[in-house]
Amino acid sequence: MNEVMKALTDDEVTAVGVYGMGGVGKTTMVKHVVAHARKSGIFDCVIMGVVSQSPDYRKIQGTLADLLGVTLGAETEIGRAAGLSKEMKRRNKILIILDDIWGRTELSKIGIPSYKELQKCKSKVLLTTRIRNVCHVMECQEKITLNVLSKEDSWTLFVRIARRSFESTTFDGIAKKVAGECRGLPIALIAVARALGDKELVEWKRAAQRLEKSQSANPDDYGEASECIKLSYDYLKDEDYKSFFLLCCLFPEDHEINIEDLFRYAIGKGLFQDAETMDEVRGTADSVVKYLKNSCLLLESECIGCVKMHDVVRDTAIQIAQSEHGFLVRAGCGLKDWPRQLHEGYSAVSLMHNHLTKLPEKFICPELQILLLNNNWCIDTWIPISETFFQTPNELRVLDLSWNKILLLPQSLCLLTDLRALYLDGCSNLDTSMIGKLKKLEILSMRHSNLKELSREIGDLTNLKMLDLSGTTFRTILSKGIISKLHNLEELYMNLFWNWGEVEGDREETNVGFDEVTSLSNLRVLDVRFSDAACIPKNVEFNSNWVKFDIYVGRRDSRETIEAAIRSGHKSIVLRLDTISGLPDWFCNAVMNITERLQWEGCRRLIDIFVESEHERLHGLKLLYIIGPIRRYKLMNPTTWVPKKPVLEKLEELRLDIVDCQELCILELPPGSLFNLKLLRVNYCYNWGNVLLPSTLLQRIPNLEELHFLLMEEIESVFGYEASFVPEQSNLRKIELCTLGTIRSICDGPATPAMFQNLHSLSIRFCKLQGSLFTCDVAQCLFQLEYIDLYGCIFLERIVEASNKKIILPKLKELILSGLPMLHYESASFDIECPSLENLRVTECPMFLASSLDFHSRKQVQFKRYVAVSKTYLICHINLVVHLLTKNQLTSTKC
Repeated sequence: MNEVMKALTDDEVTAVGVYGMGGVGKTTMVKHVVAHARKSGIFDCVIMGVVSQSPDYRKIQGTLADLLGVTLGAETEIGRAAGLSKEMKRRNKILIILDDIWGRTELSKIGIPSYKELQKCKSKVLLTTRIRNVCHVMECQEKITLNVLSKEDSWTLFVRIARRSFESTTFDGIAKKVAGECRGLPIALIAVARALGDKELVEWKRAAQRLEKSQSANPDDYGEASECIKLSYDYLKDEDYKSFFLLCCLFPEDHEINIEDLFRYAIGKGLFQDAETMDEVRGTADSVVKYLKNSCLLLESECIGCVKMHDVVRDTAIQIAQSEHGFLVRAGCGLKDWPRQLHEGYSAVSLMHNHLTKLPEKFICPELQILLLNNNWCIDTWIPISETFFQTPNELRVLDLSWNKILLLPQSLCLLTDLRALYLDGCSNLDTSMIGKLKKLEILSMRHSNLKELSREIGDLTNLKMLDLSGTTFRTILSKGIISKLHNLEELYMNLFWNWGEVEGDREETNVGFDEVTSLSNLRVLDVRFSDAACIPKNVEFNSNWVKFDIYVGRRDSRETIEAAIRSGHKSIVLRLDTISGLPDWFCNAVMNITERLQWEGCRRLIDIFVESEHERLHGLKLLYIIGPIRRYKLMNPTTWVPKKPVLEKLEELRLDIVDCQELCILELPPGSLFNLKLLRVNYCYNWGNVLLPSTLLQRIPNLEELHFLLMEEIESVFGYEASFVPEQSNLRKIELCTLGTIRSICDGPATPAMFQNLHSLSIRFCKLQGSLFTCDVAQCLFQLEYIDLYGCIFLERIVEASNKKIILPKLKELILSGLPMLHYESASFDIECPSLENLRVTECPMFLASSLDFHSRKQVQFKRYVAVSKTYLICHINLVVHLLTKNQLTSTKC
């Protein structure tokens, strides 16, 4: 409500969009906005029309006209629209609410003037939708999401609608369990509360059991929530989108659904047949996930690469899948026995994440396409899979037996002649010879399986497109010739296989060589490791079609810290080598040339990477992370080499750890070098100089947006300017400085305000800045600054230098001041206005006694002041006392 009202009172905003899942309360909330707007007098008139999936423009026009108190005499829609538009432009301060929009709607067809014309009349449009993209196509300046209710608010609403008190603790507990199953969705809470309101305890218990099984709470519950969500499902016009959505309900309730697993199930089921390659299918699947999230049918997850499904949405999906497509979903229900109701008509069965202690001798289900038995740890430990389990022919395309204790696959597995995807993740010591008989198999996943050997029969899977052995170790051998037979292979993951081309033990067989991988003409995605550069063959004829690769070259005993940003499934390489020169020319030309992300451990100085870049081996690089050896080496003077061509032209992120960086600041790099750099992160590097960003470096990196410096020595200031250098407006948006023990100021001379005009976030921790953080001239240019965090800067006295000028930080939302013993507040000179301030936190700043009122915020400020003495605070004070004593600025009494 507050966000909507704020947008409606903003003169710059004409169109506001409110979006959220079906039944979350968008229309109800908007009606409250209407009442509030009328009461407060923001608008002279409020009119509202429902658009729906199939807009009836004539009906919408009539509704709006009635609310305006006018009669539309024209018969045609165009004529009525013209009359309505004329009436709206004649008036001022009208709020036009368009409820339940499903796609781009021409407002002129209804008779609503353009946004420019509405702005002249001080009128606005407020629309509601389930689809976030609708807010975009309708050109809403403000997009506001409406989420489900909190646990406390859900219970309050539930009790109010049920209109009863729950007299006993037992009844109260059952009622809260029922309310909890609605997961904060208002329409579900209301429907269930109304259906059960006057029922006895026994009915409530039955309702709780039914809801746990994704059934309606009570026969009196007419399924308003399900109908509401089914409407969103029906709007998915593409059948593949609907099928993909229904795959999500196969996972347990509240499960973090891995998008990659969804994609692989979709491949096995045969979705997205128009795509030519698996990577194209993956791209399509990502687009579908994004569309479903924007349609509020899927939720964001805190886990990277995952999504979640709201319980009420999942219940509806299960009902649709069960009634229309023959799904049986009992995932994560604690099942111990095979479901009795499992009959021959099912097309998909999910019994994943249970405790099954018994499997049938024969599984008769001829129409079955998907069978998910993964994460039933009792299988094959206590209950082996019967040899006749798959004896009856069926149409099975996806079989998941992952994370069970399977030691032996049943002989009847070879009867699954239509199987496209087989998952055996986490199944150790498995004999894989039988898998070779599944000739139509396209995906074979054996992630994190401790295999003795990958059988030669795997080479018979000529239709295989994906072989995933990531996290799988081979304790004996992966025989030569297996991989090269998989002519249709598009994706190969072998990131724990090291011994390419080596002979194991007393056996005559040789391990697979990397030349077999390069011979696969259809390969597009690769994830492999090499113990050293010698494992890469010297001479190979290779034309790369790789769109993604993750290659790791180096010793196994090296440091295992790898940046997540590097190993992210794009064109990335991790090198744990002293030099790149040991890599074969074909590898450098075909792979290094197109590498986008490189982590190089062992590189001692930046000049080495500049040399490689000039040789055009790294011209596609976008992210570079260099980690030098802990020991510092005495190196040759870098000025002996001068590049003749621009280096690292496309580089966007540069991260440096323990590297000699002398040449970065002093080398005369050709124009264009580092031109696209957006992020610079430097940690514990040396020979940098006493200025973090001298003018020579600033001139080279005009597009820099983020700056992070940690644990640097000899640094005295952040920016340095020569007299002849006048920087243009900077793109710098974020600055983080931490533990710079010798730093004294932001700039080593007169600060240039242009450098800070786009700054959004500033964090300075444990730095010895002295005096004032900003001069008045700089502070007056901080138009975009939203966040300031100052911590442990024991000599900092002021945020802005004392003057008679008023300082306004218009967008500052959060100010954190911690462990700043010398930071003081003087009412006479403290004139800083922060009209957007929302959070103010002051900790262990004994001389800074300003309150939230001193910042003149127009918003309600959350102000927290902590006075407890912490270890950090004591250390800061001890350092300060020592400093003042050495300067003779502190008397013994004060000490």
